[in-house]
Amino acid sequence: MKRRNLLLAGSAFATLGIAGLGLRIGSSGEALAEEFEITKTPEEWRAILTDFEYRVLREEATERPYTSDLLKEKREGTFTCAGCDLPLYASSTKYDSGTGWPSFWEALPNAVGTKVDNKLFMTRTEVHCRRCGGHLGHIFDDGPEPTGKRHCINGVSLDFVAA
Repeated sequence: MKRRNLLLAGSAFATLGIAGLGLRIGSSGEALAEEFEITKTPEEWRAILTDFEYRVLREEATERPYTSDLLKEKREGTFTCAGCDLPLYASSTKYDSGTGWPSFWEALPNAVGTKVDNKLFMTRTEVHCRRCGGHLGHIFDDGPEPTGKRHCINGVSLDFVAA
């Protein structure tokens, strides 16, 4: 294969990969559009979120580790979506994972959704608010019992409501 053809083929695969970022794929291989109870235009989201909240919740950015005030939150209560106030995580499921982001071993029932995330040349499980679709973080299989899961969450995507 000529170098030029190799470069063109590589560009085509990269373009397809970028176009498919964040899509959920059904069992028959079709892309699934996800609908949410709360939908807003980008302008409406910008009116209610800070610039940083918008970048994380709506554009799937990631906050720097060890920067969230919620990392040290130890009171009883509930962590809610910063975009729509849906209760997402009970404080009783929060633990110190040592990663620099608030971590939980389980979400509240019917609180979050997931999708495949192929960014950064790896496959991860992205977690989002099931009501507004706001990006929260990722779920990994290295958490504590009883679930063995680590919901690694951007603190800026959460609010805390004390009990």
